[in-house]
Amino acid sequence: MYNSNTDDVFCQQIKSGISHSNRLVFASKVKDDVQEAVGRMMKPHSLVVTDNKLPLNANMYHLRIGDISFSRLQYGASVAIEPDCLGDFYLVQMPLNGLAEVDDCYEKIHSGPQLASVLSPYSKIVMNWQSGTDQFLVKIPKPLIERTITGILGYQIEQPLRFDLGFHWQNSRQWRSLLPSIIDFASNLSSTDNHNKLIAAQLDQLITTCLLSAHHHNYTSLSSDLKTTNVRPRHVRYVQEYIEAHINESLTPEYLANIAGVSLRSLYSGFKDFLGVSPMQYLRDIRMDKVRNDILSGQAQSVTGVAMKWGFTHMGRFSCEYKKRFNETPRETLRSL
Repeated sequence: MYNSNTDDVFCQQIKSGISHSNRLVFASKVKDDVQEAVGRMMKPHSLVVTDNKLPLNANMYHLRIGDISFSRLQYGASVAIEPDCLGDFYLVQMPLNGLAEVDDCYEKIHSGPQLASVLSPYSKIVMNWQSGTDQFLVKIPKPLIERTITGILGYQIEQPLRFDLGFHWQNSRQWRSLLPSIIDFASNLSSTDNHNKLIAAQLDQLITTCLLSAHHHNYTSLSSDLKTTNVRPRHVRYVQEYIEAHINESLTPEYLANIAGVSLRSLYSGFKDFLGVSPMQYLRDIRMDKVRNDILSGQAQSVTGVAMKWGFTHMGRFSCEYKKRFNETPRETLRSL
């Protein structure tokens, strides 16, 4: 059961966990320097000091875990911030101190320590932070959110996922306890250890799943229904399981339809209706995940080698599909190790 001390405990855990000197991105009173530094970590934006009675005194701490980044950002003076649309990421903003007015063209809220804001990539954002506002930020790439909701639903989404703007985060015990624990755990992760890269990818998945479960979005009712109802036909489930068990084999649509005991047309319509993809696209997605796991675990000597291992022979097409799925090229993943 939530009590009023939860905010203070959470805020202190976050502050002590992220505010290390080696994570300080900047500390400055100069508006242009602050705007450039925050824009580099988040995205370019308009920054206007709306009250010159107090010095800007801005500072930012930053910690990255896999594809997700955590930041603590504070402005000493009142500021107006307009980043336009975020474009390629979602942003959770949790005030540790102070208040911020947040408008995403659909809703307007006054965010404080008991009400976070969750910004979706598709809306024009306008914010006004009061002087002394100190926020904890969780930046999650859009492809990661989309992959995770696809995994939860069992099919690809057609409409963009949009969170409600206001997030009563204290109502989720999992969210309250998860973030401080992960930040503390991340302090002991070596960025050069390949096994830790794989751990970081799993933590990314955990954080994203927790957010999708804790906070309302336009697919919440569908994902809730799936907790009690499995709507996939037997032949679709069977072929999914077969693909995952025989991922290294040469599989064709005709063969998969034959082992499932259905027509080729029924197989395609079943996958399209319930998973949103064709059987072969489902196979490619599973193999693509295997490629990424091999790279992150340090098993890949070269991108070409690991791609060939999992059945990708056209390197140009493979690289484009990989970037679309993971928001980076396979060589960028390899170079990050």
